[in-house]
Amino acid sequence: MASTDAAGSVSGNDNQRGLQVTMDEQDKSTDATDRVLVAIPTYNEIENLPSLVDEIFLHVPQLDVLVVDDNSPDGTGRWCDEKSAQDPRVTCLHRAGRLGLGTATIEAFQYAQRQGYQWVIILDADFSHHPRYLPDLLQARRQSTGQEPDVVIGSRYIAGGSTTGWPWSRRLISWLVNRWTRLCLSLPVRDCSGAYRCYRVEILNQVDFSQFRSRGFSFQEEILWRVQRIGARFAEVPITFANRTRGRSKINLREMCRSIATLMRLGITNWFGF
Repeated sequence: MASTDAAGSVSGNDNQRGLQVTMDEQDKSTDATDRVLVAIPTYNEIENLPSLVDEIFLHVPQLDVLVVDDNSPDGTGRWCDEKSAQDPRVTCLHRAGRLGLGTATIEAFQYAQRQGYQWVIILDADFSHHPRYLPDLLQARRQSTGQEPDVVIGSRYIAGGSTTGWPWSRRLISWLVNRWTRLCLSLPVRDCSGAYRCYRVEILNQVDFSQFRSRGFSFQEEILWRVQRIGARFAEVPITFANRTRGRSKINLREMCRSIATLMRLGITNWFGF
């Protein structure tokens, strides 16, 4: 059995009890025709990934996991290959080096398209997106109004959502980026920058990924903008975003400036058409 750790794994008898609860949740949120892929972009996440994959299967054992690894020198990709040899639900896509979060997400989308999945969920590898919310994202796809969403967002900025472990400066920056993005890109959602999302593959089939300008973190806003322009519907479910406790963040000042510049160009296109 897994031992309790800072990432939130469960130990002892709680593991079995938690498995029963989450399997019941899974029954409510999926059906026999669903094929759902959880995709995890990684670079140097060996401290987090093994326990994260275990936690995913605790909550949603029927799903498959794709790790998109950017040739991590810490052995993340090697661990994935070993895990894949033991568990056919796990696949690793190896890339030549650090090519950016945006391109890793696109490759995950394209893999889901090729393999015939109906939905793909993007999940950060550092436990900031906890797998306990996966059943909520899956269940939110089934709307009784008949207007089923094409993208379900794990949101920090609706009632019940929150962040933990962030300094006030990062909270302020995130709030400003989301407010600015909603205005400039005319997006109808509260959390535009979070990556924890469930996408309908059918809507992704209509997206021309060769047109994307983002390679890094601004990809999160750009994909929402592009799918909205082809008629996508959105839903948000509350999550608590927890700052990573292990490993190193990939966000730096250079990437932040590049992302802001990309969003400004997209805003000009959105409002003025060029």
